[in-house]
Amino acid sequence: MKENFELIAKTFQGLEEVLAKELIELGANDIEIGNRMVAFTGDQKMLYKANFCLRTAIRILKPIKHFKAQTADEVYDNVKGINWEEYLDTHKSFAIDAVVFSNEFRHSKFVAYKVKDAIVDYFRDKTGNRPSVRINNPDVLLNIHIAEDRCTLSLDSSGESLHRRGYRQEAVEAPLNEVLAAGMILMTGWKGECDLIDPMCGSGTIPIEAALIARNIAPGVFRKEFAFEKWNDFDQELFDSIYNDDSNERDFTHKIYGYDNNPKANEIATRNVKAAGLSKEIELKVQAFQQFEQPKDKSIIITNPPYGERISTDDLLGLYQMIGERLKHAFTGNDAWILSYRDECFDQIGLKPSIKVPLYNGALECQFRKYQLFDGKYKAFRSDNEGKEFKPRHTEIRRSRSESDRGDSKRRFEAKGDFKKSFGGKKTFGNKKSDDKKRFESKRDGGSSFGDNKFNDRRKPLERKGNGRRFNKKQDE
Repeated sequence: MKENFELIAKTFQGLEEVLAKELIELGANDIEIGNRMVAFTGDQKMLYKANFCLRTAIRILKPIKHFKAQTADEVYDNVKGINWEEYLDTHKSFAIDAVVFSNEFRHSKFVAYKVKDAIVDYFRDKTGNRPSVRINNPDVLLNIHIAEDRCTLSLDSSGESLHRRGYRQEAVEAPLNEVLAAGMILMTGWKGECDLIDPMCGSGTIPIEAALIARNIAPGVFRKEFAFEKWNDFDQELFDSIYNDDSNERDFTHKIYGYDNNPKANEIATRNVKAAGLSKEIELKVQAFQQFEQPKDKSIIITNPPYGERISTDDLLGLYQMIGERLKHAFTGNDAWILSYRDECFDQIGLKPSIKVPLYNGALECQFRKYQLFDGKYKAFRSDNEGKEFKPRHTEIRRSRSESDRGDSKRRFEAKGDFKKSFGGKKTFGNKKSDDKKRFESKRDGGSSFGDNKFNDRRKPLERKGNGRRFNKKQDE
C-alpha cells in the first residue's frame, strides 16, 4: 500500500475551483479549497503527476510539520525538532521561502533566518558540519507559512513556478501568465470541440495553452527540472513512467488561430509555437481585429485585450467599441470570452454578457465575461435556447460546509455526475480541520530560479512511445 500524505497546490485567486476539478480528474483525494490554494492527499506518484500534469497550479507543497508559535524562539525550537536527515545532509544546499500573515511576525525575512538557523544548528550539533544556503538552484527548497500563530513548514516540490512551462522563447510587453491562460480556457469548457480564435494573441500564450489542452499534452513535458528530482527519496523510474506516458494524448481535428496587429508579436508567437512543437495545431497571422471576418465553421473566441494599465493604447475605449462591433457583426452564432479590467471598457463593448467570472491578472481584479452572439433580439434568443445556456465546467462542483467548518475559508467539495462515479459514489472530499484555513495562502506567484528553462535546454528527453512528436524538434523547423 503506497503511503498517502498531505499536499498543497497553490494557484491564483479565482482559479481554485478549476484547480480542484483538475485534481479530481487526476485522482487526488481529500480535496479542499482555500484562498489561492487547494489541499489534497496523494502518494509519491500523485505528487509527481500534480507537478507534471496540472495546468492551473503554481507550485506543489508537501507539508512536513504543522505547529503553533507566537515567538521567533518557538519557531526555532519547532523547526530544530524535525529529523532533518530525512530531507537534507551536510553536502546539500537549501533555501527558505517565507510567507507571513501575522501580527506576531512582521518580517518574512526574519522568519526565514530563524528557520535557517534552526536547520544549520541541528546539523552542527550532530555532526559538527552544516549544509550551505543557496538562493539560486538549491538542492532542497523549503516553504514556511505563518498565518497569525499557525505555522506550516513544507517542502517545495516544484522549484521554479509551474507557470514557467519552458516553451516560451520570448514575450511581448505584459504577457499573460500561462496558468491564468489555461484556467480561462478550462473555465469555458472548451477541450478542442471546435476552432478557437484569439484575435489579440500577443506572444501566443492562449493559443499554445489551448493546443496543449486540445491534445491533452501535459504542460510539464517542456520543463527542464522539478525540485523533487533532488530529494533523497526521488524515484527516477516512477517519474520516467509518468514523463513518458502519452497514452492519454488525443488528436485535434480543428484549428487554433492567433491574430495580432503587431508584426513583432507575431514573430515572437511563431517562435513560441515552434518551441512547443504545435505548428500544426496553431495558425498565426498579422491581422488587426478591425479586419476580423465571420469564420466559416463553429468557433469560440478567448482573448485578453489591453487594459490601458501595463500596455498603453491611443484610444482604449474606442478599441473596446470596435471589439463589440466586430463580435456583433462578424461572430454571430458563436461565443466569445473576454478578460478585462475596467467596467468602462466592458461598457463600450455594448453587448450583454451571460456569465461574469472574477479573476486576478497579477494585482488587477479583472472579470472574464462570456458573450453569446446571436441574430435578432435577445428575448427571442433566450426563448429559443431556454435551458441550453452553457455553464463553466467548474460550476458542476458545489460547495458544502459541515458544522465544524462554519466560518472557515475552506470549502469541501462534493462531486456530481461523472466525477461521483470515479470515487465509488462517495460525495464528500476532505476531512481537514477548520484551523487549517488560509495557512497556505501566499502573496507570491513566482519561485526561486532554477535556470532559464528554454525548450532546447530542458532535461534530456527520454524515449517515448510512438514518434515522440514534441521531442522531434526538426519537425517544426
